[in-house]
Amino acid sequence: MIFEEIHEECGVFGVFAPNAADVASLTYYGLYSLQHRGQESCGIVVNDDGLFFSHKDLGLVSEVFTSETLSSLPRGRIAVGHTRYGTTGKTNRANCQPLEVNHQKGRMALAHNGNLSNAAELRTKLELTGAIFHTTSDTETIAYIITRERLKCASIELALGQAMDILDGAYSLVLMSPQKLVCARDPYGFRPLCYGQRPDGIYVVASESCAVKAVGAKLIRDVEPGEILVFSDDGVTSIRDHCETRPKKMCVFEYIYFARPDSVIDGVSAHASRLNAGKILARSHPADADIVIGVPDSGLDAALGYSVESGIPYGIGLIKNKYIGRTFIAPDGRLDKVKIKLAAIDDVVRDKRVILIDDSIVRGTTSGQIVRLLREAGAREIHMRISSPPFLHPCYYGTDIDSEDHLIACHHTVDEIRELIGADSLGYLPVSALGTLADCGGYCSACFDGRYPTAIPSDTRKDRFEVKLSQSKKG
Repeated sequence: MIFEEIHEECGVFGVFAPNAADVASLTYYGLYSLQHRGQESCGIVVNDDGLFFSHKDLGLVSEVFTSETLSSLPRGRIAVGHTRYGTTGKTNRANCQPLEVNHQKGRMALAHNGNLSNAAELRTKLELTGAIFHTTSDTETIAYIITRERLKCASIELALGQAMDILDGAYSLVLMSPQKLVCARDPYGFRPLCYGQRPDGIYVVASESCAVKAVGAKLIRDVEPGEILVFSDDGVTSIRDHCETRPKKMCVFEYIYFARPDSVIDGVSAHASRLNAGKILARSHPADADIVIGVPDSGLDAALGYSVESGIPYGIGLIKNKYIGRTFIAPDGRLDKVKIKLAAIDDVVRDKRVILIDDSIVRGTTSGQIVRLLREAGAREIHMRISSPPFLHPCYYGTDIDSEDHLIACHHTVDEIRELIGADSLGYLPVSALGTLADCGGYCSACFDGRYPTAIPSDTRKDRFEVKLSQSKKG
């Protein structure tokens, strides 16, 4: 899935060092490894003996942080970083994270992955008590609540625990105070969070294990749903007051698409999950074919699994332009942007019966363009297989599916979709197979089956805070 992607909110990263170190560079490399989780903006805040120094802007990690920018950030013992794709709040500099707060008891910097299901309700209550919001992100709501509780509590971790009694929905948090690095995962465990330690004693916290490994740290374990971890001079302290207070609901789409293939989440390998999805597709939707190919990059692992299970040879039939990024300027109507981003290898697919594997179909336009691309390259038959079930419902926990309006599966049968995209056959992963992909103790599949773990928000628009702000200005 490369043009009409489903996006996840962001990646978070934190560092706690026993002595002053180049924590900004460590955070940079951690964020670089989490770039797939968000390409709109990024930021780093460094704690140098209680003083916070930050740099945040729109763009990719490599664009925002040049060598000069990184060298301008001081050495320190603690840092937090964030790379964002906004599911709540529009793309602007004000919404860049980590979010920094100065209050009567000190400072705080907060990075958030996920989406609160009660964000609008909480924000309204805060505004009615005089709170003034500067962003359109629900992260600011979290910061307000933690700060309010901190003014009444003896420590930042106690304040966070009090806030967790109020927050509902998905949140993996990394925050720092002048003396501590603290992380937490919501009681449902919607979004991943893990931590590790480098040989020099530096602890790192990250959305995915791939970022832990990238900075030379050994993965210790995942943060458990509902758990708060505190990194300080006293070591690592686990607070488990909110653990096992909710059923575990890890987002199953982390395994299907979001996570990097080399990441392990809650003990389950993303690569192994996708390989297994391909094997299940081969059993549930077989086809007589000559070759199996995947849509790069997200369909490759499942394509390999389909090939292994079916015995049909695996091939590289599509090549993605590796130099296309967020700055790509879409061409006018005279040029086909699919052909600029993706190319078929004619010699591989010509006169072949092709099984084409992708992770999902959202609107169907891109799938149709890829099928047409293979037809033009000479493919004789194209049997499309999708390594997830059809998207039928909005997500309220950090994925930017906020409406059923543009989901093709909500308005067409499987056979109608097959005809619309021009494939000879079409098969989706059965919903009943999701448990075998995410054998992690419990998962959320609401976008496929409509079974929501929390109450559905009253206002589900991605820009609901932006709209509210515009309306208030008219008054």
